[in-house]
Amino acid sequence: MSSSVLELSLAQVIDQENAIRVIDSRFRYRLKVMEELLESVLLDESGQVLVDLLRQLRSMCSPEGQAPEYPAQAVLKVVESLDLPQAITAARAFALYFQLINIIEQNYEQEETSQQRDHSMGEAKFPLGTFRWLFPELKRQNVPDRHIQTLIDQLDIQLVFTAHPTEIVRHTILDKQRSIAKILKQLDGFVAADNSLNWEAQALQEQLAEEIRVWWRTDELNQSQPTVLDEADYTLHYFQEVLFDAIPILYDRLERSLKSTYPYLELPASNFCKFGSWVGSDRDGNPFVTPEVTWQTACYQRSLVLDKYINSVNKLIGSMSLSQQLTDVSQNLLDSLSQDQFYMPDVYQDSAVRYRYEPYRFKLSYIRKRLENTRDRNLKVKSTGWEATEYVLAIPESDHSLYRDANRFLEELYLLQSSLNTTKLDCKALKTLIRQVEVYGFHLAHLDIRQESTRHELAIAEVADHLQILGDPYSEMLEEHKVAWLSHEVQTRRPLLPRDLIGFSDKTVETIATLRMVAKLQKEFSASICKTYIISMNHSVSDILEVMLLAKGAGLYDVAMGTGSLAIVPLFETVEDLKKAPQVLTELFQIEIYRKYLASQNHLQEVMLGYSDSNKDSGFLSSNWEIYKAQQALQLTAQKFEVELRIFHGRGGSVGRGGGPTYEAILAQPGHRLHGRIKITEQGEVLASKYSLPELALYNLESITTGVIQAGLLPNTFGTLTAWLELMEDLAQRSRSIYRELIYEQPDLATFFHQVTPLEEISQLRISSRPARRAGKKDLASLRAIPWVFGWTQSRFLLPSWYGVGTALEEFIIENPELHLTLLQSLYSKWSFFKTVISKVEMTLAKADLQIAHHYVRELSEIGYQEQFEEMFTQINQEYLRTCQVVLKITNHEHLLDGDRDLQRSVQLRNGSIVPLGFIQASLIKRLRQHKSDMRSRYSKGELLRGALLTVNGIAAGMRNTG
Repeated sequence: MSSSVLELSLAQVIDQENAIRVIDSRFRYRLKVMEELLESVLLDESGQVLVDLLRQLRSMCSPEGQAPEYPAQAVLKVVESLDLPQAITAARAFALYFQLINIIEQNYEQEETSQQRDHSMGEAKFPLGTFRWLFPELKRQNVPDRHIQTLIDQLDIQLVFTAHPTEIVRHTILDKQRSIAKILKQLDGFVAADNSLNWEAQALQEQLAEEIRVWWRTDELNQSQPTVLDEADYTLHYFQEVLFDAIPILYDRLERSLKSTYPYLELPASNFCKFGSWVGSDRDGNPFVTPEVTWQTACYQRSLVLDKYINSVNKLIGSMSLSQQLTDVSQNLLDSLSQDQFYMPDVYQDSAVRYRYEPYRFKLSYIRKRLENTRDRNLKVKSTGWEATEYVLAIPESDHSLYRDANRFLEELYLLQSSLNTTKLDCKALKTLIRQVEVYGFHLAHLDIRQESTRHELAIAEVADHLQILGDPYSEMLEEHKVAWLSHEVQTRRPLLPRDLIGFSDKTVETIATLRMVAKLQKEFSASICKTYIISMNHSVSDILEVMLLAKGAGLYDVAMGTGSLAIVPLFETVEDLKKAPQVLTELFQIEIYRKYLASQNHLQEVMLGYSDSNKDSGFLSSNWEIYKAQQALQLTAQKFEVELRIFHGRGGSVGRGGGPTYEAILAQPGHRLHGRIKITEQGEVLASKYSLPELALYNLESITTGVIQAGLLPNTFGTLTAWLELMEDLAQRSRSIYRELIYEQPDLATFFHQVTPLEEISQLRISSRPARRAGKKDLASLRAIPWVFGWTQSRFLLPSWYGVGTALEEFIIENPELHLTLLQSLYSKWSFFKTVISKVEMTLAKADLQIAHHYVRELSEIGYQEQFEEMFTQINQEYLRTCQVVLKITNHEHLLDGDRDLQRSVQLRNGSIVPLGFIQASLIKRLRQHKSDMRSRYSKGELLRGALLTVNGIAAGMRNTG
């Protein structure tokens, strides 16, 4: 390396370090400004008494942000003496503070990733998880070009947005967050190096204060229960505001990085990264997701994306002013204009004079009108409903005034592009639009249907009983008999399902109607809108064949050809089902009709793995290990039968539900099993943290893509060592035993959970259209994984993310202290899976606060349970301390999160205000629960509930990954 290059590299490294220092300084400045402005607003709005109260409450914490070991009586006296308006005002102030901190941190993360990108030049190190690091690294490690090309050719990344109730911020509040983020960015440009303000900066600070003031006067809680379509509107906002424009930029980054290192390799398909959604289509346990709601959701998505295309075409009309007298135009484009004149004479009359010599604008005018006509028809489709649309609004073959699907739209855009290319022009805006259409089509996001397995069994059983075609009730048949009968029935050409569903239960009618609606969706929108059917709580082969039989009845399976347009996806959720999954697939692939059916699906079988229920069932360490093993076994099974496999990871926002950094999670998958394909759910508050700002969204998408390519071409082979696998099996079994001993063998655990967490209050928070339970029972089995994690998080236990891990690791170390600790440290440094697991545990331990959790136990335990609940808490606390100690030994950290200073700072910054908010929440919940027995209460139950729910809102904002 020459000295000049070396000097350049060192200069760039210094530049990058200086840039990061500037960003850190900016972060501290923004934080100071925001805190001062908030305090000023609160002083004006509520007076000095409130400001003094907030300072006093925050002083309860240790410098690290933890609660005092036992609150002094003076502290408790302050909290208990607050009347309801004071408590609500304090809770709202803390909640607003957390929201403002979130905005500052998101801007910080966005700028940090941008600086890493801008300063990663020359010989300086590129940041991990980026394309510009990946391809030079592949070159450095001599990965064969053909392997890279093979993986790129099959690159298939699907991100599925879901409406789980962990993001509790109202749409109105989101708008205010974006407004404040925009002002903060503007403010940076007018602040001097010494943080002095000119008049522009002062004006912006005044505007910022006004936004905070309006926010303070805005109700944070939803006034009514959100509908499914409300949730769709919330989720699709990210497509409208960020993702629609982000995808072409992502492709550009990949193209430039690949070509700079491998100029001769072919690029992946433009739609290598696609999006799906469960919002409006996931009916598992949600009675409000009906066939009509799913239809309305699909129409809503089409309307949104058509509006985007119309806007883009309008911009192209404004810019593509090429004159036929000054540039060549392809004959194909001129011929198409002649055809357009014939089919759409009204557009010709309106535009012929204006665009007589401007063929590109002329053609785009026809395209715009077709899009507008398509949008107008979509509104009629939406209002007509799913059952009548195909009869009322059928499109004649001779009608060329609108688009039946996105393919014809793309053909016309390709025509424009081809004509430009022949004259050596390349319109960037046109290329961007083409890539957007290739990804989003007329559907925007693929809708996945999900339903629980027993619903299909119930429908088959009712129909079979109605037709009297089985000797024994279907539900009482042995599994092998069910499989034999279903396999035969799928092949028969006579219809099984009656056209009219009179006399059947509502659940059976809804199940059958859903599949009929899917068939109409595919006919109206093309199969791309809705082709995946997920079976939750899938236990056996019959669960899959039942859906296949119902699909046949809806016209989604062709008996004569043995083909179908519906991908049937089993979801294995519990630990027992994860263990059985390879055998279920083995038996399934041995059925000839199913193998033929898979051939029509490109021999691709998708399998979904559930993180939430397996964690609730078995604990964090055991759940992660069972999912890891299941992936290995499922891949071997698929290879044996020459079937391609795509794993669909059902990850939640919290660590207890599979959450955490996605890049690291992808690298932690077993070996090189991804083959360029992955599908992941993006849930709850994850959407806001990853996709609310353009640069954050792009960084997330790039890191996921990098992770998938890296995992396929640079696999971590340490996970194949037999001794390590056996050790993990031993640790997982130990952890599972400890976890289940507390959760399922301790008879009072369910009562403990209901009393010492705000579970019942959470269920009354209007944040989701879906009930908190699958059934009406108040047991742990019927409780969904989301409120299970949410409740533990609110009371600062975060128990599902770490309980049982400490004992399992400590017992192993004690058996041979020096050797075994060294072995675990080696696993942590060399094996991505183990490091990711320990890092997630470390993060949740840092966010947990067992001292404030103890306060919940003391304050909320009912008389008669206090002694046994104290014993239970002591057991939980001992495991927490044990887990902290052993994690610090393995990581060689002095304090939790020493390896991630940004996250450590973030946690400590928030803890200082979450602690007093926790004291307020416990106090309000206690008053609320005692309301029935205290008829002298000054406040109504509704008023007390509102106060409690505001604290739930605030703590959720402070914790960020809540459920």
